[in-house]
Amino acid sequence: MDTHIADEKLKELHIEEVIVKANDKHAERYDIDPEAEKKLLRKIDFRLIPPLWLLFMLAFLDRTNIGNARIQGMTKDLKMEGNDYNIALFIFFIPYILFEVPSNILIKRMKPSTWLSGLMFCWGIVTIGQGLVTTTGGLQAMRFLLGLFEAGFFPGCMYLISMYYKRYELQRRFSVFFTGSILAGSFSGLLAYAISHMDGVGGYAGWRWIFILEGLVTAVIGLASKWFIADWPEDVTFLTDDEKTLLIARLTADVADAKMNRLDKPAAKRIFTDWKMYCGVFMYMGVVNTGYATSFFLPTIITELGFKAEAAQVRSIPIFIVAAAVCGITAWLTDLLRHRYAFCITGVCIATIGYGVLLCEASVSVSFRYAAIFLVVSGGYMCQPVTIAWVNNTMGGHYRRSISSAVMIGFGNIGGIIASNIFITSQAPAYPVGYGVSLGLLWMCALACTGLLLGLRAENKRRDRGERDWRLETEDADNLGDDHPHFRFTY
Repeated sequence: MDTHIADEKLKELHIEEVIVKANDKHAERYDIDPEAEKKLLRKIDFRLIPPLWLLFMLAFLDRTNIGNARIQGMTKDLKMEGNDYNIALFIFFIPYILFEVPSNILIKRMKPSTWLSGLMFCWGIVTIGQGLVTTTGGLQAMRFLLGLFEAGFFPGCMYLISMYYKRYELQRRFSVFFTGSILAGSFSGLLAYAISHMDGVGGYAGWRWIFILEGLVTAVIGLASKWFIADWPEDVTFLTDDEKTLLIARLTADVADAKMNRLDKPAAKRIFTDWKMYCGVFMYMGVVNTGYATSFFLPTIITELGFKAEAAQVRSIPIFIVAAAVCGITAWLTDLLRHRYAFCITGVCIATIGYGVLLCEASVSVSFRYAAIFLVVSGGYMCQPVTIAWVNNTMGGHYRRSISSAVMIGFGNIGGIIASNIFITSQAPAYPVGYGVSLGLLWMCALACTGLLLGLRAENKRRDRGERDWRLETEDADNLGDDHPHFRFTY
């Protein structure tokens, strides 16, 4: 939104005085009614999170249902050989990585409801197309388009949610939103089990109906979502003027002077030379590999434990339900304790145990291998949303938060490309490369988390000693984002 327009909106809301108080570093308290604040948060929680949760679940369902279609006969019907399936997986990530940053810049300039609903409708149509292709090349083309249209959705939602909550309120809300992607694994297995019984209906194989029906639902809901996706805080209609005043005042108090509302050359330099953003890329890349590996290959891994296709679809359901519960409990604790790092490392350690069991496949019973999958998925999803919210907490200002979120998610999704190619068909059912590389990447995530922790602690100490106060004398002192000396990092 143009700065002048934003200023005019604030004047209309009569909150200049509140903002000044919120920005005053000497102010120790704000005249905010606790009951009004609780009522406001309940209203935002109800209006913002559930719709985005539903849409994100559908997004992940359409992204990963190829794993369910695979064991229902897709590879046979399309005459896929060798690494054809792996290529269909990783080609999704090429546009997904390249278009996340441009998308998050565009969403800043328009209504999220328009941008996100448009993307969703388009990828719903593409999902239907996956069910109609007759060649491997056609499937790969559809996967490329799917990556193109889904590219802006997740970072856009993350950016939108972050504009409504204070830093220690964000993790719980974001993790509730993120469980949409986890539970998509359960729904995917359940739906695939039910839809597989449509094999032969209309002359289409069961795997085709998985894509067609799920894509149709996405396209219809995508059109309708224009009217229930929330827009930016200053534009929403479900809040009164007084509620908007309260919302903006409390958010301003949380970030103090860490504003970045202009994307000029100094701001761009600060954004793209920010070590925290690149540290976040390695954090996310390391853990998202496990997320995608389990989503794409879990049905196959379970069938290779000795279960038939339908039984494998059903047995994937409780794995993701447990992971969603672990994710929710973790989110509540991280905000309650106001700490992120230890939960990331705990998740890595839990998943490491699971990978260790799977790497010893030859000497471990089927029951223990199945239990190990619970540990891998739960540990990965315990860590993944925390890394995203943590890095987001360290970013101050509209543009810095927007671009850094897209860079972290976009380039971090190189982990998805890796996941697509390390589970080699000829190595089934042991998959030593798949499990070994995924384990190594998890510990790359742990190392990057440790680097972020130490770096943030050191930077806070420098600011406490006044070593960053010189920035207040620079020409862009009003557009520093989290480089502002008064901003303190969370970890």
